[in-house]
Amino acid sequence: MELHTMDKIENTTAVDDMVKEFILDDHPCVMAQSVVANDTISIHNYSKISKQCVPTLLNDLNSYLNEINDESKKFQTFIAVFKDDEFKTELAFENALWKLLYQLHCKDDCEWDNSTDSDVSSPKFSMSILGKSFYIVGMHPNASRKARSSPFPMIVFNLHNQFDKLRKTNRYTRVRDLIRRRDKEYQGSINPMLEDFGAGSEARQYSGRAVNNKWKCPYQFHKK
Repeated sequence: MELHTMDKIENTTAVDDMVKEFILDDHPCVMAQSVVANDTISIHNYSKISKQCVPTLLNDLNSYLNEINDESKKFQTFIAVFKDDEFKTELAFENALWKLLYQLHCKDDCEWDNSTDSDVSSPKFSMSILGKSFYIVGMHPNASRKARSSPFPMIVFNLHNQFDKLRKTNRYTRVRDLIRRRDKEYQGSINPMLEDFGAGSEARQYSGRAVNNKWKCPYQFHKK
C-alpha cells in the first residue's frame, strides 16, 4: 500500500513537472508563465475525459474557487490534465472537450454567471461553472498550434474576471499584444482564432482548432 501511494505521488509530481516545463519552455503566453513562476497554478489529473471524472472535477473546481485570492493581482489558473487519454485529431479532442463541458453544466446546480451570456453564439458567451465564468483553453499533443501542443490532453480554466481586472488597470491591451507578438515569433503566425471578448463568441477559441464563421457548438447551455 505504501509503495502504491508513493508511485501515485511520484507520477503526480512527474505530470505536474512536465506541464510546468511545457509552459516555461518559451511558451508565448506570458500569463501562463507567470502562474508557474508565482506558484498560482493548480494542476489536477483525471486520467481520461469521461463522465466519471465530472463529480471530482466539479469538486476540485469548487475547492479552487473557495481558496482563490480575489484580492490578488497575480494571475491564477486551474488545469485539468488527462494524461491517459489520446486524441488523434483536433476534431476528436474538440468533441470530447465540449461533451465534458456540457456534462459539467448538467451536473452544476449553480446559476449562470450573470456577467456573461449562456448563448454559445453570443459575443458575450463565456463558460459558467459553479456560478463563475471561465475562459477555457483546450490543449493536446496533436494540436496544430504549437502553443496548444501540450504533453498531455489538458483543459485550462481561467477565471473570466481576471481579464476584466486587466482591462480596469489598462494592462489588457499591452499583455494581449505581447502574447500575440510572441506567438508569431513562436510559430510564424498569430493564432487566427484569437479575438477580444465581445468581438465574437469565445466558444470558437476553446478547443484550439481553426474553425470558420459557420462553426456551431455541438451543445446548448441554459441559465438555471
